[in-house]
Amino acid sequence: MLTIGTILYVSLLLINAVAVLSEDRFLARIGWTSAQPQNANAGFHQSYDQSGYGYAQQDVGVKVRMINLISAVRTLMRIPLIGLNLVVIVYELILGG
Repeated sequence: MLTIGTILYVSLLLINAVAVLSEDRFLARIGWTSAQPQNANAGFHQSYDQSGYGYAQQDVGVKVRMINLISAVRTLMRIPLIGLNLVVIVYELILGG
């Protein structure tokens, strides 16, 4: 039966799975690293948006967005995940969920 608790468990497990992905061991093998190749002349070829909002927005693909999402989850959710996992563990131990 699909309940809110089941949806929360599944979402917590998926976020945990993304958070523990190793960029060096796993993501680099499939080409999903966030490291950008260094260009010696990158500072001289800056493109600016004509509307006055800084750099021109390039059309980024789904792969780049997924890499950025994985990096953001690994950075921002590390401490909250520890607390959420502790709450779920205590809940399971006390109530036997």
